[in-house]
Amino acid sequence: MLLSSFTPNLIEAGCDEVGRGCLAGPVVAAAVILPKDYQHELLNDSKQLSKEERNLLQEQIKREALAWAVAEVDAGKIDDINILNASFLAMHLALDQLAVKPEFLLIDGNRFKPYQEIKHECIIRGDAHYLSIAAASVLAKTYRDELMEKLALQYPGYGWNTNVGYPTVEHRDGIRNLGITPFHRKSFTLLPSQLELFED
Repeated sequence: MLLSSFTPNLIEAGCDEVGRGCLAGPVVAAAVILPKDYQHELLNDSKQLSKEERNLLQEQIKREALAWAVAEVDAGKIDDINILNASFLAMHLALDQLAVKPEFLLIDGNRFKPYQEIKHECIIRGDAHYLSIAAASVLAKTYRDELMEKLALQYPGYGWNTNVGYPTVEHRDGIRNLGITPFHRKSFTLLPSQLELFED
């Protein structure tokens, strides 16, 4: 069973991001503030859940959270500031949108750029330990998956409807055969040899 809180009485926001390892699309982050003694048997790390479970949980989280927000940083900005800084920026943008101001932040992972004057705790695999981080992981993943499925209709041939931008064989074959789109991260190694992108 995941824990409902890290501190006994502070308003906590759980933060998580998705899409860091993708070749295309934005990095997306979510921030969620849950009621203090919140419990949910199904809620877990979004990667451990089925698509149907994530979609069900998405609606419940939005309905039951004290506050929630989702934000994205696009491929161009990722190329400008690098993926780590883009992940921090996406989390900060999500926190900016919260209707309730948190007093403490629970961050998934081992690094974070401090946000305002709010204390934070970085927790490796936090989405498997704390409900608020798990909730953030669900909102970030469902938002990003839906976005990439829509982009797959505009840019067929890359398999984004199933790989959501991750470096699968189908995705790399699409890059090799069709070239890159405005949503590809040019600072990433899109193919094993970047020269292949420019060969006739």
